Amino acid sequence: MDLTEKQLASEQVFEGRFLKVRRDTVSLPDGKQAYREFIRHPGAVAVLALSDNGELVLERQFRYPAGQDFIEIPAGKIDPQEDPADTAKRELWEETGFIATQWRYLGKAYPCIGYADEVIHYYLATGLTQTPRQLDEGEFLEVMLLPAKEAQAMSLDGRITDSKTLVGLHWLAAWQQGTLSGEAI
Repeated sequence: MDLTEKQLASEQVFEGRFLKVRRDTVSLPDGKQAYREFIRHPGAVAVLALSDNGELVLERQFRYPAGQDFIEIPAGKIDPQEDPADTAKRELWEETGFIATQWRYLGKAYPCIGYADEVIHYYLATGLTQTPRQLDEGEFLEVMLLPAKEAQAMSLDGRITDSKTLVGLHWLAAWQQGTLSGEAI
């Protein structure tokens, strides 16, 4: 059965600093038409930075749309023409000050498939060295180092609820168990 929806028309209804909203008219598998409103996103990276003694680099940050603080893994949007691996290295350093000597690509996930085309690329960073960080203007966050097992427990008891972090912790556990090797970069 072909479930593909085919674009018939497309219009941009909003353009912000980094998000764009589109409304498309599509042909459904049964031949009827429908509208699809969705966000165009430039893509993002998320980093699981693991110290030699098994501590995970996390951040506590207020997220305005949800109106609360979240505990998250370092992450950020991909700039135009920037390779996701370069984005991961830049974001880890800017937000936390950590630089890693070993990097692995773990995979990608689509966090909001019902209303956005955002894809997040996940990286594992090891061989960490602390340097001064360089936050973007208007960016405020607290860097935390927690044992990876504690962060995983926090994901199960509701203290970590950010979806990109939950996915990242799942993949970190798989890497630690040897069921996910990741590609060295």
